[in-house]
Amino acid sequence: MLKLLAIDRFTLLLVLMVVLASIVPISGQAADIFAVITTIAIAILFFLHGAKLSREAVVQGMMDWKLHGLVFSFTFILFPILGLLAKPILLPLLGQQLYWGFLFLCFLPSTVQSSIAFTSIANGNVASAVCSASFSNIIGMFITPILVSFFILGQSEHGFDPTASIIKITLLLLVPFILGQILRPYVYPKMQKKPSIVKAFDQGSILMVVYGAFSGAVVAGLWHQIEGQTLLILILACSVLLTMVMLLALYIPKWLGFKRADQVAIFFCGSKKTLASGVPMAQILFIGQPLGMIVLPIMIFHQIQLMVCGMIANRWSKQSTTE
Repeated sequence: MLKLLAIDRFTLLLVLMVVLASIVPISGQAADIFAVITTIAIAILFFLHGAKLSREAVVQGMMDWKLHGLVFSFTFILFPILGLLAKPILLPLLGQQLYWGFLFLCFLPSTVQSSIAFTSIANGNVASAVCSASFSNIIGMFITPILVSFFILGQSEHGFDPTASIIKITLLLLVPFILGQILRPYVYPKMQKKPSIVKAFDQGSILMVVYGAFSGAVVAGLWHQIEGQTLLILILACSVLLTMVMLLALYIPKWLGFKRADQVAIFFCGSKKTLASGVPMAQILFIGQPLGMIVLPIMIFHQIQLMVCGMIANRWSKQSTTE
């Protein structure tokens, strides 16, 4: 049943972190120490991401600027426009914090690992997917804070300095990523020998941030603020958003005359949003805000996109083998 629903162990662990934070939330001095440990884990995570990325694949994929331009348009233009257009409908239904979370997910870059994995399964252009998804994450470290500053925190009562946030994101995410790229010849061979350690950091750091975020939200009364009906509306909003973008990502590349392999890469890179980069960025950008409610939409969207993309990738894989 779990395979049928495309629910993996990581998703179950995410749910477990929410449950654990609801029952035994961390607070006070322990929460401060936990936050420092989480920050170190995130820096190591992005160092490993930098070491994993193949320079050859990047060079090969960088040549296809039309494909990357279209993916960029989906990720940082189409998604934000849809999120902003939904404000008159969703703001009264979800409330300010959940709508901020919904809009924040629209501002995030694409995923890296799952975009590449689904593109590979569906026999798409993997090299371009590697380059496009990676470029999306790197440029997103600068674009996402600017969009958050202008459309979310810039409209709030609290002052927000996007420059300071970009500097923090650069130091925490981009600098470790670049170091990983520089030290790739020495680090990557060791990573290949111990993939379980890499996966543990990859998933463990995100689980730590989710637990810390929801602990703070639970202490602040999260579950007294969100009703079951509101949660269902949020799930429906994420589903509608994903459906609209996927339909456009399916037909626009065909209309523009891209080859099938490129269409697959555009579809999976342009329709997805990252949880791995989104949660750490939220921790930096929304200091003093109800972080649990802000990351809840991306957690829901993340699972929906994995389920839908998993089914589509498997179907396209079978179609390509029969052609």
